Amino acid sequence: MIVAIDGPSGSGKSSVAREVARRCGLTYLDTGAMYRSVAHACLSRGVNPEDAPAVAEVARTVRIEFLPGEDGQRVLVDGEDATTQSRTPEVERAVPPVSATPEVRETMVAIQRQFGAAGNVVAEGRDIGTVVFPGADVKVFLSASPEARARRRAVQRQGGNLATGHDVAVDADAERAILADLVRRDDYDSSREASPLRPAEDAHRIDSSELSFEQVVKAIIELSPELAARAEGRRS
Repeated sequence: MIVAIDGPSGSGKSSVAREVARRCGLTYLDTGAMYRSVAHACLSRGVNPEDAPAVAEVARTVRIEFLPGEDGQRVLVDGEDATTQSRTPEVERAVPPVSATPEVRETMVAIQRQFGAAGNVVAEGRDIGTVVFPGADVKVFLSASPEARARRRAVQRQGGNLATGHDVAVDADAERAILADLVRRDDYDSSREASPLRPAEDAHRIDSSELSFEQVVKAIIELSPELAARAEGRRS
């Protein structure tokens, strides 16, 4: 079984996909982390994110590993722990041009399809239901207002996690800067030629702006009798 969850930056895809996978006994595939890892590798190697040929070479040669960690998934890039570094504002700004490079997407999609070949995967990203796994059993397009997404991202960067109720105070100027970055990212992702951000025609659309984390997770699980059965079986 393959579950595809797409949506814009900051919509909560990663947390939701991870929890759906956990409750249903499926494997979580964070494709966004793969593109962030390539962007991080570019900056580490001194490669301009706008230099498509050089970026494509980084994507072909970088070594990305996912390992379990105390607080979730750890990401290693070329053997170095980049779990935190791959989520810095600098890397986030480098991701759009990196992920828009066709050769990068071709390389990452091939890896993602290999990962999903065995099935039983919950994958999240921006082109999972449209490009990577167009035949996915369940497709979701998870969105939220830019303001709601900026708030979540600001809290996350301050060490909080609204998914678990761990709210923290954030700087208003920082939150406004994040909002501006998200709006730019939305426009970039939606207008790029390579795998633009858009919902699959048969995707279930969920707006999480006014929904709790638990409500979103339950809504996705209830979309499929198989997911619901898996979740119920693991509770028993």
